[in-house]
Amino acid sequence: MRTYATQMDAARQGIITPEMEAVAAKEYRTPEEIRDWVAKGQVVICANKLHTCIDPNGVGSMLRTKINVNLGVSRDCKDYDVEMQKVMAAVNMGAEAIMDLSSHGNTQPFRQKLTHECPAMIGTVPVYDSVIHYQRDLATLTAQDFIDVVRLHAQDGVDFVTLHCGITRKTIDQIKTHKRKMNIVSRGGSLVFAWMCMTGQENPFYEHFDEILDICREYDVTISLGDACRAGCLADGSDVCQIEELVRLGELTKRAWAKDVQVMIEGPGHMPLDQVAANMKIQQTVCMGAPFYVLGPIVTDIAPGYDHITAAIGGAIAASSGAAFLCYVTPAEHLALPNLEDVKQGIIASKIAAHAADIAKKIPHARDRDDAMADARRTFDWEKQWECAIDPETAKAIRADRSPEEEDSCSMCGKFCAVRSMNKALKGEYIDIL
Repeated sequence: MRTYATQMDAARQGIITPEMEAVAAKEYRTPEEIRDWVAKGQVVICANKLHTCIDPNGVGSMLRTKINVNLGVSRDCKDYDVEMQKVMAAVNMGAEAIMDLSSHGNTQPFRQKLTHECPAMIGTVPVYDSVIHYQRDLATLTAQDFIDVVRLHAQDGVDFVTLHCGITRKTIDQIKTHKRKMNIVSRGGSLVFAWMCMTGQENPFYEHFDEILDICREYDVTISLGDACRAGCLADGSDVCQIEELVRLGELTKRAWAKDVQVMIEGPGHMPLDQVAANMKIQQTVCMGAPFYVLGPIVTDIAPGYDHITAAIGGAIAASSGAAFLCYVTPAEHLALPNLEDVKQGIIASKIAAHAADIAKKIPHARDRDDAMADARRTFDWEKQWECAIDPETAKAIRADRSPEEEDSCSMCGKFCAVRSMNKALKGEYIDIL
């Protein structure tokens, strides 16, 4: 019999849950360490009590950096079967979380399929679904309508919800006064902003935050406090709107923790490289160590088609400076709904960034595969190299396409290979170059 409401409630009672045990085993930590971090809010275990097929993971800066993959249908691309293929590919490639950002059609069956079949953490943005669920224009929805959709998603087994609680009617004046170059680029944030402008009412996710906390406590849903004012271009990075919203998110974090509800904080999108680390430190201070979930950050605005690379650059710095969770970015960012190949490229880039950061942070056993790869390369053990690789199929295909004459080299160096020459020299063997 479960005697606790949420993972945080259990941790504060001194209870080690099965989910904490599972996370501890994956992270080479003790269950007591995981319990203590969850109690403090520094680690979250997003695991709705109704998502029974979940393979639990912990999110926190002292753990391995986790990867989220955004998926979902739109009016222009509405094939749910294709989205499910992307889901399974993402899980097979090691993504720890899937966010369903569907904005068209009957979204509930797909959402329920995810929470019934997918072992990854499942996240949603309920404000997207509000217009779709009620099939009514945004201005006609009430505050209670938005809250009821949060409850619906919790009942469907969703593990975490992004809620744009941090913008208020004051934000309307700030956006008008400070003349941002890109205004608000958060889709959910723009919907809340538009609703406030059209109705003259306060943000329902802020005004009725306590009622939302009660829902999240009932189902053990983690709140991901959305960054409605994240910058959409370098020029808006670290401006007044973004930083003031972050301060408000820190206040809401305290209120959530008072009800034993787990919280993540969402962070910057576009940002100059030299501002990334500083933003991570500000968040850790303002939000008291709550896990930071960042989109990118994207560190230059001029690389459409390659934004998985710009995001990986920013993501590596962000995670090594304290971010816990990277939302992947694909080559299709700013351009189109990603296809299966875009999803793969986005995941690979994010995993490289996360892994590089984990090594820098000295996460237990993070460098094991790198050391094994070095041994395999020294001995020309190709099968071991594929085993260590983040994307073995691509590595195999490249070698097969340009195979060398000698197995103990590649077609780049041939017999000039430094590793081959050193192996032979250290064994006292003759080194034939020609």
